[in-house]
Amino acid sequence: MTPRTKYARSGGVSIAYQVLGDGPIDLIQIPGSISHLEFMWTEPTLARMHERYASFSRLIMFDKRGTGMSDRDFGIATMEERMDDVRAVLDDVGSEIAAVYGVSEGGPLAALFAATHPDRTSALILYGTFPRLLEAPDWPGLSQAAWDERIEDAVAHFGEGVDLEQWAPSVANDPSRREWWATLNRMGASPGTVRALYTMNGQIDVRAALPTIRVPTLVLHRRGDRIVPMAAGEYMASQIPNAKFSLLEGADHLPYGDVDAYVGEIEEFLTGARREPHIDRVLATVVFTDIVGSTELAARLGDGEWRQLLDQHDQAALRIATEQRGRVVKSTGDGVLATFDGPARAARFAAELRRQVVPLGLELRAGIHTGEVELRGDDIGGIAVHLAARISALAGAGEILTSRTLKDLTAGSGLVFEDRGMHTLKGVPDEWQVYAIAS
Repeated sequence: MTPRTKYARSGGVSIAYQVLGDGPIDLIQIPGSISHLEFMWTEPTLARMHERYASFSRLIMFDKRGTGMSDRDFGIATMEERMDDVRAVLDDVGSEIAAVYGVSEGGPLAALFAATHPDRTSALILYGTFPRLLEAPDWPGLSQAAWDERIEDAVAHFGEGVDLEQWAPSVANDPSRREWWATLNRMGASPGTVRALYTMNGQIDVRAALPTIRVPTLVLHRRGDRIVPMAAGEYMASQIPNAKFSLLEGADHLPYGDVDAYVGEIEEFLTGARREPHIDRVLATVVFTDIVGSTELAARLGDGEWRQLLDQHDQAALRIATEQRGRVVKSTGDGVLATFDGPARAARFAAELRRQVVPLGLELRAGIHTGEVELRGDDIGGIAVHLAARISALAGAGEILTSRTLKDLTAGSGLVFEDRGMHTLKGVPDEWQVYAIAS
């Protein structure tokens, strides 16, 4: 359930905030450039991450002034005003001291707050952040011209989601993720706000404050981060006395990838122990689809035309899954992994997607199985997923194959099945009876 949004007064400005959990540690999160407290909860990965934080802390989140649900007509604040906003939120929730957690653009502010207000800071956590962006005689940053070009590009393509390839390459090919990212930007800011934010970011330089930080500090950075180079995080850890640097694998600047490892580092740093994440399990019907002959087709069409064709395929999959009350978990490059709360709806999804891609010159094959799946944030795992994948691998062009489990659960649905015999599936014990859904 989304926490209730409340407002703290900072001077004449209202700062939107939420509180989740009642753990013994107050943890205040300073967001990156753009946030929207309530819309963020529609992204399963972020929702799960926040719930993990709240399992060992009292998590305090807010939108910076000028963005999200905070007052938007006061322009972009100075660092001093932003520190006042952090204090105002802490005061409003009755927090005397908190661990301060800065993400991306929020990192310099978190570092400056920890240095300036050690009496209000129990610990400092920095993720994917930087002390300075633009080049200087003693700093190898971006040139002013390159930064200006980046600003113009961000404004020109604001709200389109095309920059997700840089922010989160692991999910950039997922149409639903691109649309979510584009919507977040539109809800959290505006083209003019982005121009002002980026201009202000180019002026940030907190290098002089780093050696004065005296609170326990954890610096986290992904090895292949495409937005903020790993060297920026390493520098911050080297300049903050006794800071711990933790290198995470992956290239996402946004908190995708191995979220459990990411949150686990923070939990262990703040509490001294890391608990294994609770894995939820539910009964679901899993569908794997695959474009037949995709490698040859991509080579014949070329990258540009193939990409357009995949986009049309992915959009159709997302639309049909939504109609059938399902969820596209992810794109597999030349197919999709989707889940449904009803086996008949999963079968209808596969059949309708097969039909709708024919005019695109594509042939699909699919595998379906109903069983218990593990919910891992926005991803899934478990034996049911492996079974659906193995059944899909048995299918020929245009075929939709299912396990007997699905056939038995769809009695009375009107679906017609053809027995394809018993099969040994790689990596899965026992033999499995497989059926084809008749065209």
